[in-house]
Amino acid sequence: MRIEDIDYDLPAELIAQEPIEPRDAARLLVDTTSSTPLDRNVRDLPEFLRDGDVLVVNDTRVVPARLHLRRGSGGAVEVLLLEALDEGQRCWDALVRPARKLRSGEHLVDASGEAVLTVGERGEKGDTLIVTFVVEDPGAYLARVGEMPLPPYITRPLRDPERYQTVFSRDARSAAAPTAGLHFTPDLLARIERMGVPTVALELVVGLDTFQPVSTADPLEHVIHTERYRVSDATMNAVRDARRVVAVGTTATRALETAAHTGRLSGRSDLFITPGHDFRTVDVMMTNFHMPRTTLLLMIESFVGTRWRDLYRHAIAERYRMLSFGDSSLLTCTTSVRSRHAI
Repeated sequence: MRIEDIDYDLPAELIAQEPIEPRDAARLLVDTTSSTPLDRNVRDLPEFLRDGDVLVVNDTRVVPARLHLRRGSGGAVEVLLLEALDEGQRCWDALVRPARKLRSGEHLVDASGEAVLTVGERGEKGDTLIVTFVVEDPGAYLARVGEMPLPPYITRPLRDPERYQTVFSRDARSAAAPTAGLHFTPDLLARIERMGVPTVALELVVGLDTFQPVSTADPLEHVIHTERYRVSDATMNAVRDARRVVAVGTTATRALETAAHTGRLSGRSDLFITPGHDFRTVDVMMTNFHMPRTTLLLMIESFVGTRWRDLYRHAIAERYRMLSFGDSSLLTCTTSVRSRHAI
């Protein structure tokens, strides 16, 4: 493949800067696998669900992971916590800027002069640092001081931090939201449940590498990041028994496919979903529109083939709102013999 194969022109004015209200008022581009997709809203999702479906969501919660600190010498430092390395969430892999002059063992302090973090060694990839909290209760400190780690293409401040959380989020572990899940409301979930379509949950801890552009000329040579995942026995049993599996988001898809391909219900996923991937669990994927030249767009091509270009052209022509706070789509897997029923 070439990097151009997962590229497209994204008009800057279509990048959504704030979430729409109510959540399920977002538009939904429904891929019918015919020449013309349907233009609907997320609130219409039950219209496209059927008896025997199961809806799978990622219930991870976003950590308010951005901190503005200073060195002892007074220089400003921005810390973006990427992943906790221990259960107590004291030790983190972090993106620190600027990092070049920081020394191992150095303390970073907040505006009051209180020491917050100790700088450690570089992370496994060499582009991050290991930092350790020295405050007594890291969770409480982050809840009080931390900022939501919005993607860099969102430049407006977020008025309500809960709008970067799903309504079904649980444990705060992720550095980014599973954005397809942001469109659900309690009422929409209740309507789906009343249809007889169960909603089951899994956890995939979303890292910022998910959204980073592919940097290799051949995207298949890109080194994929790893993410922690956990799929319960109950969720996997529901998936096995379902007539169709509807995964909410690329993160839920990655966790399910990892479990199916490895036989392990928890661990770290290094699954790189590229064209030719054998989808063993997911029949339908609800997902937002993704940045050009990313592994997520590569996953979409794996799922629907090169037809993604027609879908994205339609979305742009119809002025859909793009990326994390944007609109969504409902896609049918057409690249696997397992896909049993189109939308």
